[in-house]
Amino acid sequence: MKLRPSAPAPLCAALEPAVELMPGDVVSGFAGDRFKTLLGSCISVILTDPRRTVAAMCHMVHAGAPNAANAGNTAYGEVALADMFARLNAAGAVPLCCEAYVFGGGNMFPGIYVRRNVGQSNCRWVLDYLDRLDIAVVGHCLGGNCYRKVAWTVGYASPTVETVFAAQDDQHHGH
Repeated sequence: MKLRPSAPAPLCAALEPAVELMPGDVVSGFAGDRFKTLLGSCISVILTDPRRTVAAMCHMVHAGAPNAANAGNTAYGEVALADMFARLNAAGAVPLCCEAYVFGGGNMFPGIYVRRNVGQSNCRWVLDYLDRLDIAVVGHCLGGNCYRKVAWTVGYASPTVETVFAAQDDQHHGH
């Protein structure tokens, strides 16, 4: 879904509800548009122009490229980022000049996966991918054993991240 440019709102107007991204979703918008998502081992990338007037956000499930059967599936990192690039280009932004925020990559089963886990692989892949493209990561909250609620209004403020620890995590850490 592509958001339309927001008209300037009167000072007392209620905020439009945030667009909530589900796994595999990609959205784009303009200053004042609001996005949010909930992450476990998945990764969310926000790409925005340095003036913070246009942005795209994804909720990727799988690192890397899909198999042939999932060629257009934005749940895969390469497809999600290509979709984001196309949306930014259509809005007049140059994706390679954008800045990135990256969130997620939690180990949702720390009692089972102690060393290597899906979240860790997702983090490594997306950071390497952005580095190869020379896209600066200006903010991140990655790894650990928690869920993350990410919310952002396109503009100068940084995204907000709330960490939520699952009950299973409390049992493993003696809380």
